[in-house]
Amino acid sequence: MNAGLVRRVGLAVAAPLVAAVVAILVSSIVLQVSGSNPYETFKTMLENGTKLETLIDMLNRATPLYLSAVAAAIGFRMNLFNIGVEGQYILAAFLAAVVGAQFELWAPLHIAVIMLTAMIVGAAWSGLAGLLKVTRGVNEVISTIMLNFIAVGGLVAGLLPRFIDDPTAANQGTPQIADSGRLPDLNSWVEVFTREITKGRRLTGVLLVAIVVGIIYHVVLNRSRFGYDIRASGMNPDAARVGGVPPKRMILIAMIGGGLVAGLVGMPEVLSDTHAYDQGFVQGLGFAGIAVALLGRNTAPGMAIAALLFGFLDSSSAVLQVSNLASSEIVVIMQATILLVAVIAYEVVNRIRQRDEVKRAAHMVEATA
Repeated sequence: MNAGLVRRVGLAVAAPLVAAVVAILVSSIVLQVSGSNPYETFKTMLENGTKLETLIDMLNRATPLYLSAVAAAIGFRMNLFNIGVEGQYILAAFLAAVVGAQFELWAPLHIAVIMLTAMIVGAAWSGLAGLLKVTRGVNEVISTIMLNFIAVGGLVAGLLPRFIDDPTAANQGTPQIADSGRLPDLNSWVEVFTREITKGRRLTGVLLVAIVVGIIYHVVLNRSRFGYDIRASGMNPDAARVGGVPPKRMILIAMIGGGLVAGLVGMPEVLSDTHAYDQGFVQGLGFAGIAVALLGRNTAPGMAIAALLFGFLDSSSAVLQVSNLASSEIVVIMQATILLVAVIAYEVVNRIRQRDEVKRAAHMVEATA
């Protein structure tokens, strides 16, 4: 095998491998200091992670994380730091739940209306930040932070009381979506190849949506002229402008595209779980998605692996708490350590690659001289 190819593959594997090893070492030290047994803790996590029900939980947790990561990655590929996915998906899920509860339709049409509503709301809210940037030069970090607060603490908090279905309920929320607007689970598909899924676990049908989104993201970004324009604008805006790529239009398209995907992040809850928006609606997925995107290097396969890893760690936290082997916070420590070390390792690998490219170019020049 070519030595250069071996070196490139080794560099590609080195960063995530180093991150995993360091995360295990740091977590082991923390476990030991806190009086827990690292070996028993990791053994329990691995044994639990191979159970079918745990795998279902892992996929359910990974699905919204992956969608959130793709939403953030679209902006990252344009060198835009869109941290407004949190507000975009929460506002989108709320309005989609409100709209979806208003009527009953033919099931595929009803589900499509709910998803399209969420995507349009997410795109509009993200597009507002893009519009502020291209028309007024407002930095997208500032605008998306402010829009997060407006969406979650303003619009949703202010509008939710107007749509509460049962004011006496402990967890107040919008009216339940009719059966026609509920996405079927994928249990029957999984049980064809495995056994019956127990403990009430249901694999969300939004997983298929996430897979389709990932495929579209990969094809568009890597196999189309439009994707090339986005990547070129992100790497060198001035060169892209000289090449005929309008930077302002690309910024607006990237922000709207990220919002379209962000609108889908809350769909596992709305279509497959609670079938409504309530006060216990899951939050934090927007910020977690940024971590998944960074860990996955903004690539569709990389983000899928990172989302599955985070999903596995999230599903393990409950087991650790029940078994009293360790505090569930050890999972947060592992996630943070993996992300921190991976970012540093990726940067080191990039510098090594750049040095190798310079050497290779120098050798080619010498050979042709």
